[in-house]
Amino acid sequence: MQGDACHKNHIMSTKRINSALISVYYKDGLEAIVRILNSLNIKIYSTGGTYSFIKELGVPAETVESLTTFPSILGGRVKTLHPSVFGGILARRENEEDIRQLEQYSIPEIDLVIVDLYPFEETVRLVDDEQEIIEKIDIGGISLIRAGAKNYKDVVIVSNSSQYDSLLALLKEKNGYTSLEDRRFFAAQAFQTSSNYDTAIFKYFNREAGIDVLRESINTSFRLRYGENPHQKGVFYGDHQQVFDKLHGKEISYNNFLDIDASLGLLDEFDETTFVIVKHNNACGVASRKNPSDAWKDALACDPVSAYGGVIACNVQITAIEAAEIDKLFFEIIIAPGFSEDALNILMQKKNRIILRRKDKAGNLYNYRSVLNGVLWQEKDNSTEMAGDMETVTSKSPTPSELEDLVFANKIVKHSKSNAIVLAKNLQLCASGIGQTSRVDALKQAVEKARSFGFDLKGAVLASDAYFPFADSVEIAHKAGITAIVQPGGSVRDRDSIEFCSANDVAMVFTGKRHFKH
Repeated sequence: MQGDACHKNHIMSTKRINSALISVYYKDGLEAIVRILNSLNIKIYSTGGTYSFIKELGVPAETVESLTTFPSILGGRVKTLHPSVFGGILARRENEEDIRQLEQYSIPEIDLVIVDLYPFEETVRLVDDEQEIIEKIDIGGISLIRAGAKNYKDVVIVSNSSQYDSLLALLKEKNGYTSLEDRRFFAAQAFQTSSNYDTAIFKYFNREAGIDVLRESINTSFRLRYGENPHQKGVFYGDHQQVFDKLHGKEISYNNFLDIDASLGLLDEFDETTFVIVKHNNACGVASRKNPSDAWKDALACDPVSAYGGVIACNVQITAIEAAEIDKLFFEIIIAPGFSEDALNILMQKKNRIILRRKDKAGNLYNYRSVLNGVLWQEKDNSTEMAGDMETVTSKSPTPSELEDLVFANKIVKHSKSNAIVLAKNLQLCASGIGQTSRVDALKQAVEKARSFGFDLKGAVLASDAYFPFADSVEIAHKAGITAIVQPGGSVRDRDSIEFCSANDVAMVFTGKRHFKH
């Protein structure tokens, strides 16, 4: 008996599409759908331009106006908003009173709704005319989507042209029949469509309204092998293909994405030919040179040990000359705006090596981070202090070459995990002290590391991501050979550091900008 009941429920949940309402903005991909609906003897109702499109195909259809007995009014603002349309969509087929009312008012059942909304987001990107933007806020379409999705037990709702292939496959496979699972799947996508659409409209209005809520909608995703560790699930939400094309190699991992983001964030600080090597979100090699080969050689010299298994980023095309040298190092990822054919032939010899061609510098305007049971939001740190932004506070001023190095070092420290100290010389990273609980420890770490790789720190410069609370750090820096320091300033004991530097022929400049990166 139980088996019979299950079979009966399955039969009742399987429904045939007998009628369809089609109202779309773009007609691409619609022809195949229309023709198969016609071949299955499914009656089609349609609006305006969609109706004309269908008739041009030689497929019979009826206008929505034939249902409503009202023309499209208010410049097209009102076409489908009528009980004769929504009654046919929302009527519950197993509800006797609903069916009685359909018969009473001569409202036909509508089993399939195909809608493609006005392109609001596209219009916002392309035009500045607010009235044109407002007219692209879809009312009837979004209402059709919500109605069809609400009554998924009886209605199939196709809310975006991206779903046409799924619908076409379903119609071919089941000859116009759908299961409850089919309809529920399309309903879920429909509410995703409506949610995304409403979010886009809200964000447009909220530019001026300034309502303090978080609304984001990302429609593309990339499932990762795992998260930060193998026991964690991971997904990238977004369209990474706007940033780069993957030319070669294994799947990009969670940690890879973090390091790619860190490397590009730092690289984009430089207009000069620059190589950046990143490991665990921090730079272990940076050098700016006129010649790309020299830039690579000097970037690697910063810390060839940490560079092993890292991410390499460059802001100029990679040729065979650079590729031959880079190929000697084991690394996970290389990203550049271009690669010569010979360079690719060299770099592709290792099948798992990820090779990415950079496309767009555009990035997020904001940073998000999940904490506790909520989300932290902030503007992205887009402040980059140049020479003119640096105020000399000591009796000695930095030389032109020191000032150039100070700008260089300050760019790197901005992208280093705090507490952060960066030592640089001749537009080359010498060493960093990162992620320490003490600024003194960060400095000691940087000095020791620089010396371990043979750097002479005499005449080098130091960048600190925050102020020095005491003069002990500048004393250590002076003893190591540092001749110029850049820091934001702002300590109640700034005077102690300034006086020590002035007394010991060390130049110090303030930027007034702290660059913590936790």
